[in-house]
Amino acid sequence: MTSAPGPAPASVPVRQATLADVDAITAAFTTAFFHDPVWGPAFPDERRRARQAAVLWRVYAVSALRYPWTFVTPYVEAAAIWIPPGGTELTPDEACGLGELMEKAAGPEVAASVQEIEARFEAAHPAEPFFHLTILATHARHRGKGLGMGLLAETLTRIDALGAAAYLESTNPANNGRYQSVGFAPHAEITMPTGHVVTTMRRPAR
Repeated sequence: MTSAPGPAPASVPVRQATLADVDAITAAFTTAFFHDPVWGPAFPDERRRARQAAVLWRVYAVSALRYPWTFVTPYVEAAAIWIPPGGTELTPDEACGLGELMEKAAGPEVAASVQEIEARFEAAHPAEPFFHLTILATHARHRGKGLGMGLLAETLTRIDALGAAAYLESTNPANNGRYQSVGFAPHAEITMPTGHVVTTMRRPAR
């Protein structure tokens, strides 16, 4: 699930995220995906969308910190969560509890929608090992500065140094060309319950 607005990749400072960054990461994700073609409709009440969606993004932000692969720009204008090969987005306990948590935050229909989206993403994963770019986003206040793509380019150098493949789900087709510019190629398509088509993209080891 990626949202990467901005021009061509530029060199940007990057650091590993810490627990102190969770509020800012959650805010970046919440603003970036507010109108996303997949995640916007999952929270149909726009008046409550930001508050409800923030519950989901916080869960993913906190859980990902158990791996050393969440990176941010200096003031968390942009954030990227990578899950390393063999890892999972959530722990088993978090995955089991997510439905109940989302039902409390947003109701049973939203909870079911979120779980269905995630199930479709999971079913489409390639069989071979890969670093999974689960979330890439730039806060709405900082769009258009190249921070998201700069962050992506910098983190890809670390993955390349390990000789590993990378994978992502592009929920917004407007971003597909940006991902192709840094070496990703379309891999498969996932049709969401709304009919929207998500393009999965893969970048081979280098």
